[in-house]
Amino acid sequence: MAAAAPSFDRVPERRFLASAGAVFEHFWLLYLRTWRGNVIGNFATPTLFLLAMGVGLGSFVDKGTGGGLGIPYLQFLAPALLVSTIMQGSVFEATFPVMAGFRWVRRFHAMHATPITPGAVVGGFIGWLAVHATLVGAIFALVIVVFGAARSVGVILVIPVATLTALAFATPIGAFMASQRDTNAFNSIWRFGITPLFLFSGTFFPIERLPEVLRPLAWLLPLWHGADLGRALALGTVGQDPARHVAHVLILAVVAALGTVWMVRTFRRQLEGPR
Repeated sequence: MAAAAPSFDRVPERRFLASAGAVFEHFWLLYLRTWRGNVIGNFATPTLFLLAMGVGLGSFVDKGTGGGLGIPYLQFLAPALLVSTIMQGSVFEATFPVMAGFRWVRRFHAMHATPITPGAVVGGFIGWLAVHATLVGAIFALVIVVFGAARSVGVILVIPVATLTALAFATPIGAFMASQRDTNAFNSIWRFGITPLFLFSGTFFPIERLPEVLRPLAWLLPLWHGADLGRALALGTVGQDPARHVAHVLILAVVAALGTVWMVRTFRRQLEGPR
């Protein structure tokens, strides 16, 4: 009697950590091949921005009214600029690369064709976003120290704050971009979302300088929480209002967690279809 043919209808799923690690490895190896093209955007441009705004413009602010800040403008700007820059870089990683992974290159479909679940795909991708943000943040923090803009060793703690802020933005945006079919949404996110946030979330001036009607809006923006916490850590003033800064961490963590849940659901829907 002939033996029954083996069935390949169901391939055993790999363990989550192993699967997520394989996804992370993919993006890490991809970065090792393309990192040279990211040097200007990730490192040189923020450094030049810090030089122009912090040193150049900051010298006029300090010589004029002093900005009413009580500290050199460079020290005020640098930690918030670090947080804002890392956030923008991670948002970019969550837009075009995510859309390409579903629509053009279809790398996420290729991953799911193996015993890797959508949740593991998201886990590996978010892990990569966090590591990439931390690497860029560490180099930018070093630049801040070289510029003499670090007032305390707390500048080191600005790096994880920047990473958490980046994830609070990248996860919901990545979830949204997974369902898009063209680049119109990408342009709208930057034009009407990221750029205004960058300008009005306390990076360049205290939100107390905003009209009173706009201040509550700034409090609702995740970037302000990251910028304010990062600045307090770099200046060593966290102890002056600890409850406020604990609230910053909780808000950023909740937004990142909700974005992750949304991302898992969206990736699963795109890879497995609606249930």
